Amino acid sequence: MRWGFVLILFAMLGAFFIPAAEIPRLAVSAHTVGILSGLLLVAFGAITPLLSLHPNVYSLTRGLWIYSGVTNWLGCLLGSILGAGAMTPVASNGLVSTPINEQLISVLLGSVAVTALTAVCFTIYGIKTER
Repeated sequence: MRWGFVLILFAMLGAFFIPAAEIPRLAVSAHTVGILSGLLLVAFGAITPLLSLHPNVYSLTRGLWIYSGVTNWLGCLLGSILGAGAMTPVASNGLVSTPINEQLISVLLGSVAVTALTAVCFTIYGIKTER
């Protein structure tokens, strides 16, 4: 749960960058993503007693949730600051940056897709069906 509240704090502090961002709409998205990802981490912490996972799998799942939440927020925030909007065409209104900036954001946000999906699958698998 602590990571969730830390991410919410980062998202709230990141809101101060919105006016200075190269892509302000993406900075607003980063703020929203950070708050929601933080709430997901809090929810994951709350359902931890309901999970029946091997300790190693639980640790992996917890790490995947934390990584995906923080990286999603960070990728959007960095994209807004660097003006790298190829991965987020709606929020960026088509604005793109240098190839290296775009590649960095693509790696960050692309890795979120894989880690978040895996975390969700492990969590669904681990929820006890009987109490």
